[in-house]
Amino acid sequence: MLRLLIADGNDRAARDRHVAATGRTSAESYAAVVQALAPDATCHLISPADADAALPAGLPDFDGLIFTGSTLKVADGTPAVTRQLDLMRSALEAGLPVFGSCWGVQVAATVTGGRAAGNPRGPEYGFARAISATEEGRTHALLAGRPASWDAPAIHSDAVLAPPPGARVLAGNRILGIQALEIRYGAGWFWGTQYHPELDLDELAAMLRLCDTAIVEAGLAEDAAAVAAYANEIAALQDDQTDAAHRLAWRHGVGPEVLEAGLRRREIGNFLARLSTGEA
Repeated sequence: MLRLLIADGNDRAARDRHVAATGRTSAESYAAVVQALAPDATCHLISPADADAALPAGLPDFDGLIFTGSTLKVADGTPAVTRQLDLMRSALEAGLPVFGSCWGVQVAATVTGGRAAGNPRGPEYGFARAISATEEGRTHALLAGRPASWDAPAIHSDAVLAPPPGARVLAGNRILGIQALEIRYGAGWFWGTQYHPELDLDELAAMLRLCDTAIVEAGLAEDAAAVAAYANEIAALQDDQTDAAHRLAWRHGVGPEVLEAGLRRREIGNFLARLSTGEA
């Protein structure tokens, strides 16, 4: 039975906004995905951004750590950020396997000597399109089962722009050269994606609504109403068995890798499978 830590990357205010929009925290959503993929797993949720967070003393007692997304930015260097950098560093030094999406991959890269900042090619809000594996990524276990090209839920303006020394860049697309990454550090290892394999489409839609100002400022939508209309269509894709959802999938150019939960969550399933084998 796997024992996992799930670290919510958001500070308290952002967690409250997320709960108001989706009904649960990012960590709670991640735990639900983990337990759908590995029903015997137990998940201990922590909020390392908080000064009063109760963090476990025995990191090696856990089989792995997962970092969620966040509205924070590594470059801000606030205590809410540095506490999470410290947790990532401690976990890797303790030999813990770590998985992270979006914020998680930025934290891991920063701790190990890479650089995360605003992507000069622009943000990805909605989906990261036409992701493809690098030569190393084509045979890497993180991406096992992925086709030659795929789309995935994504919502970010910052990204890993320079990988840490010795890291393996596993996938990229035209917007971002580092969409998936493996890092070895200390006795631990990290697998991560800039995109969000954990997000259901209704949750992605809720997050887009929360980001409407940033989306408009990026020039991707005319106004908040346009963002809301787009988000409503993304949410409607969640029920992919209806005729309306099929029409929307055609309009948005998305296929099974986005629409089917088992395919969308593939990287998380691959991480959990690796933990179950005990391989480093």
